[in-house]
Amino acid sequence: MAFIGIVTLAASLVASWLKQFPGFSLFGALIIALLIGMVAQFPIRKWYSNRSAEHKAGVKDAAGLISNKLLRLGIILLGFKLNLTVLFTQGIKCLPIAAVVVTLTIVVCYNIARKLGVDPQLAILVAGGTGICGAAAVMGLSGSIKVPPGKKEDEKANNEVMAVAIIAIMGTIFALLEIALGPLTGLSKTQLGITAGASLHEIAHAVAAGDAFGAVDIATIMKLSRVLMLVFAAIVIAIWWDRNHSEIPTDGKRKVSFPWFMLGFIGASIIGTFVPFIGAIAPNLVDFAYIVLGMAMAALGINVNFSAIAKKGQKAFLTSFLTSVLLMCFAAGIAALFF
Repeated sequence: MAFIGIVTLAASLVASWLKQFPGFSLFGALIIALLIGMVAQFPIRKWYSNRSAEHKAGVKDAAGLISNKLLRLGIILLGFKLNLTVLFTQGIKCLPIAAVVVTLTIVVCYNIARKLGVDPQLAILVAGGTGICGAAAVMGLSGSIKVPPGKKEDEKANNEVMAVAIIAIMGTIFALLEIALGPLTGLSKTQLGITAGASLHEIAHAVAAGDAFGAVDIATIMKLSRVLMLVFAAIVIAIWWDRNHSEIPTDGKRKVSFPWFMLGFIGASIIGTFVPFIGAIAPNLVDFAYIVLGMAMAALGINVNFSAIAKKGQKAFLTSFLTSVLLMCFAAGIAALFF
């Protein structure tokens, strides 16, 4: 545990440092941490895991525990990023748009994925990442989905990595596409900012595009309105998943899993907004949240099964691409109509 803890912490800190440089900033710290964890898997396997079966099992268990527990802590702390006063004043028009965008994107993306034969769990993670807020949404929704221990947990971890990787690639492609095509559309700066915030996947993508359009503030507010929807989406998806995809217990009684950590997310946003002292240090708490989430992402990378990703990722990638095209067009239409 100590060994994997040090490795994942180092990966997260390096990722936080790298994100400040051009190019890396489009990916964000979480994606970089995941990639570092995936690369670190090889030396860990060569010099540590292969010593014995106990070492191999220890690495797997430690990385699994870190990715599971620190994920929830990181999502809770990320709530300090949401200033509810700003969202419910400057962003009052953005909230209903965010609700519609997130709902339609998740429903459309999931159904396209299932039509293409994508595994249900991977389908809902890709849909959530595309519709809400990238890697953080994938991890948040994954924390709401319960699976039986053993093989199913390994499959879930692979689906998490696959979904994050797909969203990272797709988000970067569409961020560059919107930056290039935005000025040619005839939309105003505000409309372009709304389009970026309503359609791009990661917060880093929306900020980068908004900055390029000279509308970083409205792009950020629109994007954070979508982030707020993570709470409601996680609760609804947790209940839906339990009813439709969880195995029925032998006693016939089904216990619905509730993502309690999402209440912590809301609590953190309320405290950060209305408690002056906490509000002053909220940026530091958000930075710490990304360190913690970066450790969880690096731990996921350490356990990833590359062959499983290669076999299952192609149709999910196509799904995210098709949905992202529809989302970009829909967001531009909404921006033109209401802004």
